[in-house]
Amino acid sequence: MQVEITNEFIQEVNEAAQRDDKQFVATKIAELHPADISEILKDLGEEGVKFILDNISPELGSEALADLDDDHLRKFLKVLPVSRVASFVNELESDDAADILQELPIRKREETLFALQDKEKVSHILDLLHYEEDSAGGLMAKELVKANINWTVKQSIEELRKQGERVEKIYAVYVVDDLGKLVGRVGLKNILLANDNTLIKDLYDPEIISVETYTDDKEVANTMRKYDLEALPVVNVQGQLLGRVTIDDVVDLIKEQAELERQIMAGISSNIEEDDNIWILSRARLPWLMIGMFGGLLGAQFIGLFEGDLMLIPAMAFFIPLITATGGNVGIQSSSIIVQSLANQNILNTGYLSRLGKVILVALVNGVILSLIVMLFNLVLGQSLMISSVVSIALFSVILLSSIMGTFTPLVLDRFGFNPALASGPFITTTNDLLGLGVYFLVAHFLLGL
Repeated sequence: MQVEITNEFIQEVNEAAQRDDKQFVATKIAELHPADISEILKDLGEEGVKFILDNISPELGSEALADLDDDHLRKFLKVLPVSRVASFVNELESDDAADILQELPIRKREETLFALQDKEKVSHILDLLHYEEDSAGGLMAKELVKANINWTVKQSIEELRKQGERVEKIYAVYVVDDLGKLVGRVGLKNILLANDNTLIKDLYDPEIISVETYTDDKEVANTMRKYDLEALPVVNVQGQLLGRVTIDDVVDLIKEQAELERQIMAGISSNIEEDDNIWILSRARLPWLMIGMFGGLLGAQFIGLFEGDLMLIPAMAFFIPLITATGGNVGIQSSSIIVQSLANQNILNTGYLSRLGKVILVALVNGVILSLIVMLFNLVLGQSLMISSVVSIALFSVILLSSIMGTFTPLVLDRFGFNPALASGPFITTTNDLLGLGVYFLVAHFLLGL
């Protein structure tokens, strides 16, 4: 069932919470999609959140919690008793369960684990809690279906039925040897159509892509995207199968990375949410605003060095915004493309000289077209040929230099371990403003003999 989440509906929920109207939950909330319930929870206070989570089924509540971001999840878990948290965790696969437990204080986490009846799930969760969150081990779920290479089809089907009870979605049957090492995969269709006495080793495909537990989460996402995988097996350094990363986990990861990259490119230094408090929002924005401000002050001082030139030819001042804005825009365009290439690892497929040549050619084409347009525009408006030439030549030079700088700044940042998205925000804009001013006045000095 779908519902439009309006202010009026949220008010209804709050009023039902005050009345402790359990029937409201049964008729208006319990039939909703978990994603819709997650959205409703975000708009409620502690009383409303506890009211809903106390009165919906553990299965529905667990899916709603799994859809929440870390900040909201942490806030909502505070209002729930251990027994209720345990009931939700019990319904989730081990990776989602571990994510929820990560947000609990250590004591409450241990109490929740103790309250779980499924000791195998507890073991899985404890294994996952040892891995870094941004690694394949931290992303994987322990639940999967596997078959021994020496099993018959009949034996495999019996085992897969048992294993499948714990797995929400079966994307593949992984094949392991007697030591638990991953050796390949076999399709369910192949198993179902084969004779009962056929051995798995006669059916399986040895060509399989896997990652090790320490693999960076970005590399995991790139691997799944490149090979169009719905699930990716995870092995340890000995090659033993430990778990799998599924496409839903990777989609969430890609979404989080994209949001973080957009924030960094906009000059926001940390991951924030719209409903964070004023101090957190200000603290995330201030660093790059201050850098931009100091860049502006430096630009003003830089212009001051040429105050005499501007007094001799006041018309030069009219074109300063044109030079700085165009340089900033060109730099952001170039750096954004490189950041995208780095994210997809396409940058590794072409040499730096080839990329530099392409950047220069594009900049030359754009520079010539824009410079000619500016030249014609200035001449039509009555500017002198000399001023028009200075502006056009400076603009052409700035476009060329900004393109090169916008291309190589993210590469340099990436080489030294910094997030290359920094180059697509205030950093590149401020730097190109100063570069553009320098080029503009340098060209003026040469052509006007100032």
